[in-house]
Amino acid sequence: MTRLTADIHATFTADGTEPFTVDAAIEVEPNETCVILGPSGSGKTLLLETIAGFHEHSGVVMTNQTDITNHPPEEREFGFVFQDYALFPHMTVRGNVEYGTRYRESSRDVDTLLTELGVNHLTERTPPTLSGGEKQRVALARALAIRPSVMLLDEPLAALDVPTQQTLRDDLADVLVDVTAVYVTHNRTTARAIADRIGVMQDGKIVQRGSPEDVFERPQSPMVARFTGANVIDLSAAPSLRRVLNSDIKSHTHSDGGTPSSSDHTEATDTAVHVAIRPEAITLSEEGDISATVERVVREDTTNRVTLAFDDVTVETFVNSSSPPVVGTEISLAFPRDRLHPCEDHTHLNGKWFNPSMIWLFASINPSMILDCVEYN
Repeated sequence: MTRLTADIHATFTADGTEPFTVDAAIEVEPNETCVILGPSGSGKTLLLETIAGFHEHSGVVMTNQTDITNHPPEEREFGFVFQDYALFPHMTVRGNVEYGTRYRESSRDVDTLLTELGVNHLTERTPPTLSGGEKQRVALARALAIRPSVMLLDEPLAALDVPTQQTLRDDLADVLVDVTAVYVTHNRTTARAIADRIGVMQDGKIVQRGSPEDVFERPQSPMVARFTGANVIDLSAAPSLRRVLNSDIKSHTHSDGGTPSSSDHTEATDTAVHVAIRPEAITLSEEGDISATVERVVREDTTNRVTLAFDDVTVETFVNSSSPPVVGTEISLAFPRDRLHPCEDHTHLNGKWFNPSMIWLFASINPSMILDCVEYN
């Protein structure tokens, strides 16, 4: 079992482009899958390739307690699955999978591995004759055949059609159970399905990390919230919601017997604060918090994605009904307080800044946030 630690600092240059710096650290526990999630151009692949040893950097890469920073890629005992498969076109499937085993004292049985991945009937075929899904299974088998200490996967499902993605995603979840892995993707569905931990990457840095629930339910910035599919509401543009939350402050204060200072309360009300809430958490209710207008209804598989507007903001929710609301109608929305989460640009993973005047407003959203505010100060 291998524990991977990487602290990478590297600057990349190319003709016609500005220098790009990757400055990121990750720790992956034995048999854990760490997903690096982020938009295109955020540095995910560069981070993965640098960990693999393809690029020079200042920093350190360690497996367990062994420093392998200066080891060439072939001596790191890593398996790498490329987005474009990188199979040898002139070799058969068997030849591709066996290729790396000749350099390893211990390797897996190729026939058994191909059978497990459902491509044992393709052993004498060459890559140009395979479908995208078949190529990816062969690439995965090649990486696993050498019994890697760590698996590195660079968006291996990105080029596949949706049904094939879903099937391979399930297979990957099973395959990665017993191996330490770093998986790069921009697909939040894949990240949520296979990750034990997620690091969200932006502009070459890890801006948030945590369990899938932490990242998706409690984003620490508007960028993370939007990229993981949450609604981001600027309360300065949503006075209706702000009034509801401020009313909760008063109710919470009276029930607890405490009194926030009037200046804190006023500043909290007047300060622009972003809150995030997932679409599935917003519900249509006759006794909701806010009245909103239906702007758009889009059918998505077995559900309807409904866009609603109130004040100067829009939010999305899902309605699992054969009779979705009609565009233009007024509907009452309920915002569960335990699903609303403050997400300010100040609350970075390693940040120390947090506006104390917001504590009472955050407490109205979720009282446990008082502890979070104290932790970040």
